[in-house]
Amino acid sequence: MSQQELSLRHHRPFVAFWLSRVFTAGGFQILAVATAWQMYSLTGSALNLGLVGLLEFVPRILFILQIGQVADRYDRRMVSACTKALQAAAALTLCVLTLQQGMTPTVLFILAFVLGTARAFEMPAMQAMLPNIVPASLLPSAIAASASAMQAATIVAPALGGFLFAVGPALTYGLSGALLLVACALMFALPKPPKTEQQIVKGLDNLLAGFRYIRQQRDIFGAISLDLFAVLLGGATALLPIFASDILKTGPWGLGLLRSAPAVGAIVVSVLLAYFPLQRNVGKKMFISVILFGLATILFGVSHSIWVSLFALVLLGASDMVSMVVRGTLVQLETPDEMRGRVSAVNGLFIGASNQLGEFESGVTAHWFGPQVAVVIGGVGTLLIAGLWMRWFPGLLHRDQMVNK
Repeated sequence: MSQQELSLRHHRPFVAFWLSRVFTAGGFQILAVATAWQMYSLTGSALNLGLVGLLEFVPRILFILQIGQVADRYDRRMVSACTKALQAAAALTLCVLTLQQGMTPTVLFILAFVLGTARAFEMPAMQAMLPNIVPASLLPSAIAASASAMQAATIVAPALGGFLFAVGPALTYGLSGALLLVACALMFALPKPPKTEQQIVKGLDNLLAGFRYIRQQRDIFGAISLDLFAVLLGGATALLPIFASDILKTGPWGLGLLRSAPAVGAIVVSVLLAYFPLQRNVGKKMFISVILFGLATILFGVSHSIWVSLFALVLLGASDMVSMVVRGTLVQLETPDEMRGRVSAVNGLFIGASNQLGEFESGVTAHWFGPQVAVVIGGVGTLLIAGLWMRWFPGLLHRDQMVNK
């Protein structure tokens, strides 16, 4: 084991940060499994599953003028703590409403918007915080290890949520709220970030500053936009309740396993990358991972076997992790600290578009063509996007190292 790895493991602020991510991801994933199954049980509509993703994405558009500015102007620990507390409040509200038999699709839509708002402000603050916690030499390993925190929780939490939901939905929501409250408390164990002398321009100029910076950094722009369109087309998460219920013929426990499967592949890769960071040919490796993501999506779309579907989702998660680590490292290493909040806000907008808007796209295409055809179309689209981006961003394709020397 290298000295860097030892330093990261024994770096107390990073350990607190890592644990907070574990509990946040665990609480959210349990919540996602429960709300998705409950929405499909109440409505039986693929379109409504897609609308949940759309409502989670809308706050990123509505509040984009404020998201990056908040992360750059205020204590990022407190911003993150407040967003986790809001997510916990949403989970506990669902717990109470379930006990009182007051759950309706409208309630789920409203709380999807609330959760989307909290996560929109949380992501830039958490991303911009990491370079203040660990030295630059440890940042690539820290990003991979931080990602592994989310994936570790995503392996256990959805499966646990699926099994607990069969026991009682209120128990599932209560556990989710408790985990998010612990994540909130861990934020207070982090050191206060250093103050930087900067002048934040409000309004449209503040938003455009992040966009302009990303647009000027062609490799960063290529990596972020590649992820945006690849996951936007290839994402099938919103349709998992349909696959679990109607195609693979499993119950909530099957949905939990399906949601956990991508994290199994992702955490294996993230642990490997934390110990053996990508050092050479990072561009080619990222494009190969996106192509594998598209192929895995197609395999999942045509499968009628739970085991083949789980294998496809494991491969999907593993390949997505490589792309995520390359993108995240490029953004953090090549962005000045005083701009990290605004750049992370734009990055968060792209990621939100690929994930939540991708869920809406999947819901609409499944409503039109059926779930399996919709997933296969998305996988083919991902392969086309990878081919186009290799042609349009040759510098990114041939990039050798994370930091150009």
